[in-house]
Amino acid sequence: KGISTHPAWQLYGRWWRWSSPFIHLLTLTVVTFGVLAPLFCHRLLHSYFYLRRWHLNPMSQEFLEQNRQEGQAALHYFEKLQIPNASEASGSDAFQPLLLVTIITVQRRNDFHYVLQVASHFHRLLQKCGAHCQSHRILLCNVESNPSSHQDVRLLSSFFPMVSHDRMGENPDPRMNQFEKEKQDYVFCLEQSLLAYNPEYILVVEDDAVPEEEIFAVLQHLLLVRFSKPYLRDALYFKLYHPERLQRYFNPEPMRILEWLGLGMFLGPVLNWVYSWATGRPSLCWPLVFFFALYSMGLSELVGRHYMLELRRLAPTLYNIVPVTECCTPAMLFSAPSARRALGYLKGLHCRQGFAKDIALYSLLHTKGENAYVVEPNLVRHVGMYSSLRLNDNPKLL
Repeated sequence: KGISTHPAWQLYGRWWRWSSPFIHLLTLTVVTFGVLAPLFCHRLLHSYFYLRRWHLNPMSQEFLEQNRQEGQAALHYFEKLQIPNASEASGSDAFQPLLLVTIITVQRRNDFHYVLQVASHFHRLLQKCGAHCQSHRILLCNVESNPSSHQDVRLLSSFFPMVSHDRMGENPDPRMNQFEKEKQDYVFCLEQSLLAYNPEYILVVEDDAVPEEEIFAVLQHLLLVRFSKPYLRDALYFKLYHPERLQRYFNPEPMRILEWLGLGMFLGPVLNWVYSWATGRPSLCWPLVFFFALYSMGLSELVGRHYMLELRRLAPTLYNIVPVTECCTPAMLFSAPSARRALGYLKGLHCRQGFAKDIALYSLLHTKGENAYVVEPNLVRHVGMYSSLRLNDNPKLL
C-alpha cells in the first residue's frame, strides 16, 4: 500500500492507463510506422517503405514490357494517322508561335520507339487542347550522326517539320566525347528552333520524356499568368522534370526543408484539434501540437514527398515553382531571350565525364549570376530506361 501511494508510482500509473495521451500517441506511432505504412507503401517505388528486394526486378520487367507495348501503340498511331498536306507537315506558316516544342532524338532500341511515344502524346494533346494551343508548334531535331539511319524519324517526317544535325562529312574532333557531343546537339537544336520559328518560348524535350495529360493546361497558366513576375520572366530556364528519387524533403536544398517545416506547422495544430475532439480534451496543447508536427513530417518523408506532390495536379494554380537543382534535362523550357543567353554560355563550355550538359547549365547560375527554377510536380514522365549515353543491358527502375 505504501508503494502504490508513492507519487512516483501514481505518475507512472497515470502515464500507462489506456486513457493516457502517452499510450494513445505511442500506439498511434507504433501502428502507423510499424504496421499500416509498411503494409500500404511496400510497393511504392519512391517510399522508404519500398521493399526493393521483393519488388524491384518484377516491377522493372513489368515497366519495360508496358513501355514496349506503348511503343507499338505509338507506331500504330502514326501508321493510321492521315498524312497532312506538304505545307502543314513542313510548318511553313509564317506567324510567330507562342510555344515551340522541340523534340531532340537519336536512334535507340527500335522495339521501344521512344520518340514515337513522345511525338504521339504531344500530337494527341495538341489536338485535344484545341483553340488554346493553336499558337503551339512541334519541331523534330534529329541528332543521329547518320540522320537517314533513324527509322522512326523517317516516319515522323511526314507529320512534323524536322531539322537534322548531319555530321557525316565532318572530320572527327579528337576533343569530342559523348558528353560534349550531347551538348553540341542540344545547342544545335536550340539554335535551329530560334532560327526556324523565332517562338516566344521553346520547350526542349528529349525523346524519352512523355508529356503528362495536363501539360498544356499548366503551361498555359505558367506562360500567361505566373511568368508575368519579373523574377520568373528573366530566369535562364525552367525544368519540367526532376527525378522522383531526388524529390525528398530530407535534402540539402533549403526550400525543401522550409516546405517540410511548413507542413508540420500546418498539420500539427490540425491533428491536435482532431485528437482533442475525439478524446474530449482541451483544444490546444503545445506538446501535442509538437508531437503531431513531428508525426506528420516523419510520415510524409517516409511515405515519399513525390506522392504528396501528386496532389498538386488537381489544378494548374497549385503547381509549385522553386529554385532549380542540377540534375537533369528531359524537359527544359526557355524564353527566346534566355535561350539566346544559354546558347552563348554553352558554346563557351566543354562537357566531359562528370560535367554533362545538365551540370554545365546549372554551373551558369553561379558563374553568370542567373536564376533557374523547377516546376513541381513533373510535367513529363521519363520512360527511357535504355540511355543513349550509358549502355545497360539490364536496366532497373532504381
